[in-house]
Amino acid sequence: MPQQITILGATGSIGRSALDVISLHRDQFQTWGLSAHSSAKQLAELATSSGAKFLSIGSGHAAELNLALYGAAPKIPIHEGREGLNYLAGMPESEIVITGIVGAAGLLPTLTAVRAGKKVLIANKEPLVMMGPEIMREAEMAGATIVPLDSEHNAILQCLPAKFQEESTTCSNAAGVDQLQKYGITKIILTASGGPFRQTSRKALESVTPEQAASHPNWKMGRKISIDSATMMNKGLELIEACALFSVDPSQVEIVIHPQSIVHSLVEYNDGSFLAQMANPDMRIAIANALGYPDHISSGAEKLNIGELGTLEFGVPDEERFPCLKLARLAADAGGTAPTILNAANEVAVEAFCNRLIKFTDIPKIIDQALDKLPVERERNLETVILSDSNARRFAYKLVSEQRNTS
Repeated sequence: MPQQITILGATGSIGRSALDVISLHRDQFQTWGLSAHSSAKQLAELATSSGAKFLSIGSGHAAELNLALYGAAPKIPIHEGREGLNYLAGMPESEIVITGIVGAAGLLPTLTAVRAGKKVLIANKEPLVMMGPEIMREAEMAGATIVPLDSEHNAILQCLPAKFQEESTTCSNAAGVDQLQKYGITKIILTASGGPFRQTSRKALESVTPEQAASHPNWKMGRKISIDSATMMNKGLELIEACALFSVDPSQVEIVIHPQSIVHSLVEYNDGSFLAQMANPDMRIAIANALGYPDHISSGAEKLNIGELGTLEFGVPDEERFPCLKLARLAADAGGTAPTILNAANEVAVEAFCNRLIKFTDIPKIIDQALDKLPVERERNLETVILSDSNARRFAYKLVSEQRNTS
């Protein structure tokens, strides 16, 4: 029987790409549930075309979704709000849950899917940033499997020894640098395109617009993640995420600039060799790998023509131009709820920038102040993480208001 799949965040770029891959393998996969935050018409269209059995949408949008589904046969049950989203994430009929929700809103649904023992394909990096080790422990206890959907982390997984891959996805690997040494690994290397402002002067960064920041040169992504890529916070969050997924220390994760986005990440071994995963910048490739894992299935993406690649460039990121990288590493080293503070302040600052309330260069300033002024709780659990997230958002909103009043 085909495996039933639930996609959280179905109307976003990850959700649509996943549905595209699923459509190529209807003998192996079927769509069980779909969710969206507010895009009722789009969700209705996707539900009808995919044959979804259950839907969830944000509070206040159920009536609009019902109207958009008018005449659909058979009638599709609709759940609403956070409760509906969590219910959908844990439904026993679905074996695989893809988390494509943007931001900290994905924390509770991800935990719900993990606690239900699902195969969880994680594209929503913020839950692992906020409480990654705790989620991995929950997964081990529940017998859940976690496979990364981020192209970089999915690439790392493919470059690891088979036994290390198994331990990572079943969340049974030991923590720390010793785990890398056990398999002869020196470090994990995340590649970054550098975004649209890789060569932009620091002075010019002060006047960039949200439209410019959201225009990624290689990837088609949502607005928030595109702006995170422009500030390089996206890569900082991925550093923290990698530490949780592969149980490694932040010092063992390196970031390099690779403008072509062809090499998606690398693993360095102690004999001096590197293993790299290469592909065109198309999320369907990582999604197909995660869906079929440990087997490889077709993705529908354009194949890479090695002979036409030309030159591949690599370089060291400029942390003065992109201070979010440095802030993320500081939060990773600090541990506790520091990554939660980092993420919450970043989400508020990015939203404020998109609404033209602050400048692009104010984003790292707000994050820096939040990390500097707010207390970090050493004991990290769901309660302390939610409280820390709330406090950081309140503090960041206050800074945005002050910045707006003085500008």
